[in-house]
Amino acid sequence: MSVAKVTEIISSSDKSFDDALKTGIARACKTLHNVTGAWIQDQKVVISKNKITEYRVSLKVTFVLK
Repeated sequence: MSVAKVTEIISSSDKSFDDALKTGIARACKTLHNVTGAWIQDQKVVISKNKITEYRVSLKVTFVLK
């Protein structure tokens, strides 16, 4: 039997939501062990001078405890 934990992270990118997602997952995997999944809870953009300047994703990352 295993026990999992869920943690929330927020990641950003100036390129795309996809890049923000990949950056967030890569960073989570450096710190957390046994990452098994993630889901996007929210997406947001930052707008400056009528242009999107930043893409942000809020992620729920699941990992199994040892």
